[in-house]
Formats: sequence, structure tokens, C-alpha cells
Amino acid sequence: MSIKKVLLTGATGRTGSLVLKKLRQRTAEFAPIGFARSQSKAQEIFGSSSGFVFGDILDKPTLKQAMKGCGALIILTSAVPRMKGTPTPGNPPEFDFEPGGTPEEVDYHGQKNQIDAAKEAGVEQIVLVGSMGGTDENHPLNRLGNGNILIWKRKGEQYLMDSGIDYTIIHPGGLVDEPEGMRQFVVNKEDRLLKSRESCTIPRGDLAELVVQALIHPQAKNKVFDVICLPQEDNTGVVNTDFAALFAQLTAIL
Repeated sequence: MSIKKVLLTGATGRTGSLVLKKLRQRTAEFAPIGFARSQSKAQEIFGSSSGFVFGDILDKPTLKQAMKGCGALIILTSAVPRMKGTPTPGNPPEFDFEPGGTPEEVDYHGQKNQIDAAKEAGVEQIVLVGSMGGTDENHPLNRLGNGNILIWKRKGEQYLMDSGIDYTIIHPGGLVDEPEGMRQFVVNKEDRLLKSRESCTIPRGDLAELVVQALIHPQAKNKVFDVICLPQEDNTGVVNTDFAALFAQLTAIL
């Protein structure tokens, strides 16, 4: 088996850093490169900035250079809303985005840059992590800072689907910092899980493992799906380890 060179953007984020650590543990399969803006943050999380390229996803030349020789790209970049001022009793908090960090810039133009650079570099597969809730234009996340974050994310996803590159698009439920490998995955499409279940969460570590497995199993290619983990009280005691079967199951979901 040849070792696949993988570029991971958003590599110093809370989920991205977990994905990068998992890829680094699989040295017989992957040669990962982290892409991030902050060298100091990489140093803080990993103890070293080795194995990183630093730049901005809005800077296409830097992306193109980073993707040379890569067989796969993992997109874990996302606009992050920030709270404006200090909320007061009776007044809900207000949000905005840092300059250059709006959903239109990051989740659409930034993703387009990544996809275009990947295509020019001959990247064969892209795994993109988005978010559940994108079928509802009135979703509360779209109102944060008037950023329409889910709308721009879905535009970026459609651009990927139209690119001609093999893709896996994962829409996780709410991310929680809980132990991984303890809860059973549940997959579906088109926000059906949000409409049918009270709890729609997934531990970050489980999502990170799913991202890595999507690079391994061909059954994950050209699939778009939502994923959560069963609450502990509903768990059957069977934890998913057959990822090929999990990805194959998606074909049967209408």
C-alpha cells in the first residue's frame, strides 16, 4: 500500500487537531500536512510547528504550493462567530465575525479556493466537514451575526460536488467533548435526524475517526450524509467498527 499525502486545513481547530493527530498515528498509510494560520497555535497544541504549512485559505498561491503531491484534502475550516461586547440581563448576546472571517469569505470563497487548488494539483479525494441544519434557511445558526453560515456552507458543498473530484461530505450533529469510541453512529440525510431525535450530538473524537475512515474506504466516496451518535442511555452496547458497512449503508438511504 502506498502512503497517501494528505493536506488538512483547519488543522489547529478543536476537531481538526484531533484528525491530524489520528493521521499522524497511521504512518503506514498517511503522510499528513497541517494547514493553519497561526504558527504559535500549532506550537501550543502539538509542541512543534513541524509538518505544517502556514497561510490563509483566501490566498490561493499558498494553497497550491501546500497541495503539491497530495492525494487527498480534508477541509475543516469554518467561519467562527464572535460575541460582541458583554450581554446584559434581558438582552440576548449579539455576534459578528472578524474581518476576513465571514461565512461568505471562509465557507464559500475559502472552500472554493481550496477545491480549485486541489483540482489543479491533481488531488483525487476531498473530505469536507460541514454541519447539520442546512436544509432550513431559517435555522438559528444563519442568524448569528446575520452571516447565513449554513447557507454559505451548502453553496461551498455544491461547488465541491460539481468539481469532478471524488468527495465525502459529512454533516455532524452538535459536537461534544466526550470520550470517543463509546457510542454507536447513526447516519441519515437531509436533516432527518434533527427532525426525528431529541439528541443529535457526536463526540469530536468520533467525528475525527470518521473523517480518517472516509479516506480509507471507497464506499465513502461521493456520499453526503448526516451523522450523530446514540445517547449513552439508548446505546445498544455495539460500537461501530465496520466503517465499510457504515458507509455502504448510505447508498440505501433515500
